[in-house]
Amino acid sequence: MLPLYIKYILIGSHLPILVVCIYTMVIYRKLPRLFKVFGIFIFTTAIIQAISLVMALSKQNNLPLLHFYVPLGFILLIWFYHHILEGFINKRILIFTAILFSLFSIGNSLLFQPFLTFNSNALTVESVLLVILSISTYSFLLNTIVRRNPQLISSLNWINSGIFIYYTSNLLLFYFGSKILSVSFPKEYSLYSWVLHSFFSIIMYTCFFIGLWKRPIISIS
Repeated sequence: MLPLYIKYILIGSHLPILVVCIYTMVIYRKLPRLFKVFGIFIFTTAIIQAISLVMALSKQNNLPLLHFYVPLGFILLIWFYHHILEGFINKRILIFTAILFSLFSIGNSLLFQPFLTFNSNALTVESVLLVILSISTYSFLLNTIVRRNPQLISSLNWINSGIFIYYTSNLLLFYFGSKILSVSFPKEYSLYSWVLHSFFSIIMYTCFFIGLWKRPIISIS
């Protein structure tokens, strides 16, 4: 059984997701197209997280949801980054990356890490790819032409920073963490790694909220 304080931390880490989802719903009609794409990612994540939490609280194995969410979430983020990096990275490269990763993720679930187990392989590869994309976005946002819209740049920097911080932490936790924990460490270390994961998730959604708050305003009249 989980210690009570860890259980509260893990449950409480879902609150920022709910806040960002509700805020995105309120402002969705006023969002530029680029941010509407990101809004779809937020909605999808919130739905999956809500189902996952209900399953966890009812003591059901919610890992199959993760196998479904990893390729879906990656495709949605690729779609978002395609709109940001249009003209900077060839669209075909992003499409090919999304297809290749989806096939890898499905193959990993079918052959190596079944649906009732933790799909750390897919999560590790996803984290590497998204860290690369987020770093590419930092480079793109430094472009002189792009920086003519400082409000847009500020907003995208917050969102991109959230993705960079979260998936960098994922890489450390899911790859290096699994290697360390495989050398006979107490079970508590695994619990603490999930607490760290929740902490970085809170940081990511805080960045998302600030990024959406600082978004360019468009008229819908």
